[in-house]
Amino acid sequence: MSMGNIGKSVIIKGELSGSEDLTIEGQVEGKIELNNNVLTIGTNAKIKAQVFAKTVVVLGEVTGNINASEKVDIRDNGSVDGDITSPKVAIAEGAHFRGAIDMNRAGAPKSPAKPEATPVKA
Repeated sequence: MSMGNIGKSVIIKGELSGSEDLTIEGQVEGKIELNNNVLTIGTNAKIKAQVFAKTVVVLGEVTGNINASEKVDIRDNGSVDGDITSPKVAIAEGAHFRGAIDMNRAGAPKSPAKPEATPVKA
């Protein structure tokens, strides 16, 4: 599988999407969408975006919500200011996190199923 890389001198404002794993060392403002791939936020990266990916590894700074279908991994010295939605979340000692975590599993019902009402025959 191929892997892309955004260097630390690159600044992107807008929407970023793709179908390969990606490492970002630069700055991105807007929206990042890699729904079936791994997104690595490098140690030099500064992200101000809504992030959608299969797996998100954070070594740099993220300001914005992260939605991952598989896992979010905030490594030592990584920083996230925003809400995380993912079935698996790992936050290393020394990492910064401010926000809420929703660990609902994909496909799991958000509320218990209610039995259907049976019509009463008179």
